[in-house]
Amino acid sequence: MIHQYKLNGYNIVLDVCSGSIHAVDDMTFDMVALYEGRERAQTLAAMREKYPEASDAELGEVYDQLTALKNAGRLFAPDTFAPMAGKLKEKSAGVVKALCLHVAHTCNLNCAYCFASQGKYHGERAVMSLDVGKRALDFLIENSGTRRNLEVDFFGGEPLMNWDVVKELVRYARAREKEAGKNFRFTLTTNGLLIDDDVIDFCNREMHNVVLSLDGRKEVHDRWRVDYAGNGSWERIVPKFQKLVAARGGKGYYMRGTFTHGNPDFLKDIQTMLDLGFTELSMEPVVAAPDDPNALTEDDLPIVMEQYEELAKLMLAREKEGRPFTFYHYMIDLTGGPCIYKRISGCGSGTEYMAVTPWGDLYPCHQFVGEEKFKLGDIWHGVTNTETQGEFAACNVYAKPECRDCWARLYCSGGCAANAFHATGSVTGVYETGCELFKKRMECAIMLAVARQLG
Repeated sequence: MIHQYKLNGYNIVLDVCSGSIHAVDDMTFDMVALYEGRERAQTLAAMREKYPEASDAELGEVYDQLTALKNAGRLFAPDTFAPMAGKLKEKSAGVVKALCLHVAHTCNLNCAYCFASQGKYHGERAVMSLDVGKRALDFLIENSGTRRNLEVDFFGGEPLMNWDVVKELVRYARAREKEAGKNFRFTLTTNGLLIDDDVIDFCNREMHNVVLSLDGRKEVHDRWRVDYAGNGSWERIVPKFQKLVAARGGKGYYMRGTFTHGNPDFLKDIQTMLDLGFTELSMEPVVAAPDDPNALTEDDLPIVMEQYEELAKLMLAREKEGRPFTFYHYMIDLTGGPCIYKRISGCGSGTEYMAVTPWGDLYPCHQFVGEEKFKLGDIWHGVTNTETQGEFAACNVYAKPECRDCWARLYCSGGCAANAFHATGSVTGVYETGCELFKKRMECAIMLAVARQLG
């Protein structure tokens, strides 16, 4: 399968199944589109009509180059991956590598678009006890097989509302690492209101990554990310975020924003983050019910698509100026990257990755918490709802008919199961808006890689 597109002056040809990317001239770009399903003479005749100024020798040379690339497996490569679908999950069955610890089902903000119902996840407010947290870490160690590197995300609600337990859990994990032969990597996601010097110092010692929630422009951020009195949080959190990032000394962090129907022109929010001194950035499209006033509409999509293109151009311009920044969704490794099994099988929610509630219940990921039919079990008895886990184990890019003929399937791996469920009612469904946005991001990311390679 071939995907061709033009962006920022580049003619890009992606061979989907080999992963080969070619930046070509106009003549080659057009001949690729005419190559398959025709004899050589037919293709050259069609090209002669389009390029009457080209000689037979020129056209023949281009055709022969395409044939050589095809014979080398770099163009029109066949899809041989379908039989592999599910193999990685079968191989790693019962092995858990990451937990999302919901240390606080409560929050000090009241964000309008919050998928977690302001941290309550459709249930009661609660915080995780130290004993439950320790048992969750033990569960991870016990179910991680021979994996050495384990990941734990401290999540909420707002995890800093249970900060003392977070610190004690990190200390407990560090105490168990050596004898268990494991290495823990921790991430904290926070809205920033409770950041102080203790949080900064501890995070910079112990957190592999810190995710900081900021929606960009003050007027945008303060429209949605308000406290329970209706007050915006921008002025309170930005100085704290700046202080934390400055103290990290290059360690991992990123600013995570959400754009909605209210700000499809999110590049202005990216620019605000850059002006504030932040360079590790992410802006996520809101996932909301179609009747939600925050949901993206059909009219928003052309604006968003243009924003992604302009963002890529801004990244190139700033790189030339010696002021680079990272955009999370444009981080792709075209030479190495995930193995083909990982590309096919997807994120591992419900199998390799699970979320733990304050009460110790297990869910496939944080976005399923509160959906009782997706409760997998608990940290004391393990996974008991094997039927539901089986649905996630069988969830791969080839399990979705809509994905089989999509050029982006080996980059998105079938997309997010939670987004699919909330959009269609099935974890093997397709969230169409999310797909369109993902494909545009991939086109921009690939263009960036081409531009950097060609200088």
